[in-house]
Amino acid sequence: MWLDLIVIAVYALVMLAMGAWGMRRARSSDDYLVAGRRLGPGLYLGTLSAVVLGGASTVGTVQLGYTYGLSGLWLCAALGTGLIVLSLVLAAPLSRLKLHTITQLLERRYTPAARTVSSAVMLAYDLMLAVTSLIAIGTLMTVLFDLPVWASVLIGGAVVVIYSTIGGMWSLTLTDIVQFVIMTLGMIGLMLPVTVHYAGGWEALISRADPGHFSLTAIGWDTIVTYFVIYFLGILIGQDVWQRVFTARSTKVARLAGASAGLYCILYGVIGALVGVAGSVLLPDLDNANNAFAAVAQLALPDGLRGLIVAAAMAAMMSTASAGMLAASTLMTRDLLPALRRRPAGEGIGGYRLCTLVMGAIVIVMSLMVDDVVGALTVAYNLLVGGMLIPILGALFWKRASNTGAIAAMIAGTLGVVVFMMRDGLLANTPIYAGLCASLVLFVVGSLVKPDQRQPVATEAGT
Repeated sequence: MWLDLIVIAVYALVMLAMGAWGMRRARSSDDYLVAGRRLGPGLYLGTLSAVVLGGASTVGTVQLGYTYGLSGLWLCAALGTGLIVLSLVLAAPLSRLKLHTITQLLERRYTPAARTVSSAVMLAYDLMLAVTSLIAIGTLMTVLFDLPVWASVLIGGAVVVIYSTIGGMWSLTLTDIVQFVIMTLGMIGLMLPVTVHYAGGWEALISRADPGHFSLTAIGWDTIVTYFVIYFLGILIGQDVWQRVFTARSTKVARLAGASAGLYCILYGVIGALVGVAGSVLLPDLDNANNAFAAVAQLALPDGLRGLIVAAAMAAMMSTASAGMLAASTLMTRDLLPALRRRPAGEGIGGYRLCTLVMGAIVIVMSLMVDDVVGALTVAYNLLVGGMLIPILGALFWKRASNTGAIAAMIAGTLGVVVFMMRDGLLANTPIYAGLCASLVLFVVGSLVKPDQRQPVATEAGT
């Protein structure tokens, strides 16, 4: 136990040291928000993979693998496929626009009012995204170290908030690379082979596991389709992911390294699901499948190695939490506060750091109030896709899209998601479809009734 705690403490200190190093490189707003747009393929692949694979992708995929078997990979597969499409299709035009936030794109196509409304929707998504990872950190540390949930969330959250605040995107990039390496070694190099070994090897695992656990569709076609609607489409329009795209030093880096990160995410999903299958053999009677990752690590790994695995899981969680916090801070400082003050965003890094600190504190408080990591992630992506997908695609590709249609679509889509989540539950499939239908109808009707005379942003980006 003490050896595990020492490993975790060393990991936390390394994260803080990386944050301090990043602070020295963050000398301008571009440095703080998009790492000076200077990331090469190695840094870009690592940071993009780390930001996409968070608490739900690690703890959640093992949980799904424990419950449904190999088909639990579809959550990560949807995220990875979205990243591949984003990188190969949209990354080049996005990079040429030299933006800081996705909502700036909407202002170019529509009006400042559309940017303000979209920023509010995107802010809710990014805060919930960060919450999912802090919840996962709390769950993990509670099971392994018998700490109260509130203490686990406060400890993990404090580390993330500190290094995110002091160095911005440079700190996130440097810590993400460390986290990417630890995630890879921990999940692929240790967790999978050790758990399969304890289950008796591959042949024993296959014979002892529920036969349905090796079906790719056991989770259900409705769930698989919904994962792609929510997570695949969500990756295409998320501020946390777009902000990473803006860090690439060239369109070639954004395309090729980004697509490679997508393939890595799919592989990570396969690994996590297989660990869950092994867990169902080793611990068939868990009271709470949410604890499958931590319980399997506690059973199969000795002191020290268990700490490294916990560090690997925390690496995935912290990278996503920090991305959500910085994305929320960027939206607040670049979009919402200037709109409220009716003046352009300032360039002082001190203001960015203060806002990141405040966003981090809000995330910690929210994490103490929610306890379902997959549910929190679903809420985040439901709000994002239901409220934002149609107006963003229209801004990029539809000549007749208008400001009236965009604002109506954002409001209707968000309300549709919220109403159906309240009616059918957070994990129901209906909210996202209700939100998308409401958004699409209002977008088309509003745009046709009150059209604008502006060109799609994709045309501008391609020039």
